[in-house]
Amino acid sequence: MAAFAILAGFFAVLSLDFAARAATTERVVVNRYSGLAIGGFDPVAYFTESRAARGLPDFEAREAGAVWRFRNEGNRAWFVSHPEVYGPQFGGYDPVDLGRGVTYAGNPRFWAIAGQRLYLFGREENRDAFAANPARFLKDATARWPALEQGLAQ
Repeated sequence: MAAFAILAGFFAVLSLDFAARAATTERVVVNRYSGLAIGGFDPVAYFTESRAARGLPDFEAREAGAVWRFRNEGNRAWFVSHPEVYGPQFGGYDPVDLGRGVTYAGNPRFWAIAGQRLYLFGREENRDAFAANPARFLKDATARWPALEQGLAQ
């Protein structure tokens, strides 16, 4: 019985952490506990290294109510100069789900660059569908985003 209680507690903590990340109501996806945008991943590294790479606490910037981390000072400077270019589009919400009328936090490990912009996805399947036809999903997401964004906290 004690083992069951320990396992139940463990899974409860895991589900709370996931819920805190995935059920955000902010206009930019931010971890409620750490204040980090996109899980502390460097948004510029997606462009410069073509991969998801964790940023470092030594290179941080505040933008749109979130703390962003970077791998180096150059990436930080590029982001600060052009957050609209390097930050994830739709505040880091999954554009496939936005097209369905749902705000679902993107996972920084599921990403794509389309039209020189970064998009994050809540599920790998959404990223794969988006990659096959970005224009289709962006049309729907772009149309629904203004109303969905208004429903999110400042």
